[in-house]
Amino acid sequence: MVAANKVASSGTYENYRKLKTITYKTGVKYLFETNVGAGLPIINTMNALTNSGDKILKIEAVLSGTLNFIFNTISAEIPLSKAIQMAQEAGFAEPDPRLDLNGTDVIRKLVILSREAGYEVNQSDVEKNLFIPDPYFEGSTDDFWKKIPELNAEFEAKRQKLAADGKRSRFVAVMDNGKCSVGLQSVGANHPFYELEGSNNIIMITTERYYEYPMIIKGYGAGAAVTAAGVFSDIISIANIR
Repeated sequence: MVAANKVASSGTYENYRKLKTITYKTGVKYLFETNVGAGLPIINTMNALTNSGDKILKIEAVLSGTLNFIFNTISAEIPLSKAIQMAQEAGFAEPDPRLDLNGTDVIRKLVILSREAGYEVNQSDVEKNLFIPDPYFEGSTDDFWKKIPELNAEFEAKRQKLAADGKRSRFVAVMDNGKCSVGLQSVGANHPFYELEGSNNIIMITTERYYEYPMIIKGYGAGAAVTAAGVFSDIISIANIR
């Protein structure tokens, strides 16, 4: 079974364990690599680490190609509301962009990664530090599009201040020994996330083996083409085609 939709594996921990148990007992492969990072080999790499006896201690990642695209696109000429619209037109955003902006998509991905790393985590356990106030998520999508331009000036002021300090905004997901959080961080030029371009994703994995120098996986993290390629890769893996 190959799943591109992340809802099943990020639902209740009990359901996640049930799926894993059923597939183990029946010998059916259950692959969901594209749940996180589209076509990037994140989950398979983590499984290879843990199956070989390593222990994953910490995960730091930019997991939303949509949000990364938005923060890379915002400029003096392109305000927040326009950047969100461009992300949707490019096919990066969810049909309802609020699922990206309110952290739901990133939280689901972080929960999946944490579980694959061996930790019992539910979405309710993840601490959220969001950058758009709750009232903007109320009502219909039409209401959202009408209200979101109100934040343009505020975000431009923040962008200018960060630029003056040589920093950029990144929406970062963190799992540290089972404790999870998502939120906006300011990163400097010496940080691995600083040069992350376009809609790319990046994940930094600290393990008992990769402790001093964490493993980094980076590349396209959004878009239909790379996601489809990732699904096809899982199907080929199940078929054992050489």
